[in-house]
Amino acid sequence: MSKYEPLTRHLRTSRKDRVPMTFAELENLLGFALPNSSRRHRAWWANNPTGHVNAQAWHEAGYQSTDVDLKRERLVFVKLNTSRGSPSESRHPIFGSARGKLWIAPGVDLAAPADPDWGTVTEDAGPWDRDLK
Repeated sequence: MSKYEPLTRHLRTSRKDRVPMTFAELENLLGFALPNSSRRHRAWWANNPTGHVNAQAWHEAGYQSTDVDLKRERLVFVKLNTSRGSPSESRHPIFGSARGKLWIAPGVDLAAPADPDWGTVTEDAGPWDRDLK
């Protein structure tokens, strides 16, 4: 069990889509002081649960952190869109929004230069492309 389990339980029992909290409220809920890095580095509040027990806590409850204000020591936990499955599978709605809208013709090499003669197009060559002629 993670030391951030009280936060997971609190968020799971919340019926709100947005749960605003101050750092002091969070510390009171957890029963210990947040690390100094949580007050100095916005990255501590990042929503990457891999290897970060704090982010795992809110992610497992189906939330993500947002609106982190280090100066005022407050943030908002926002419920993830869980319409596509479990919270661990939820993503921002923009992911996959272009699926099926783009196709590449057979035989097209995406790594090939768009114009193989691009280096010889300019008449007034600069010092950067002398070797190209």
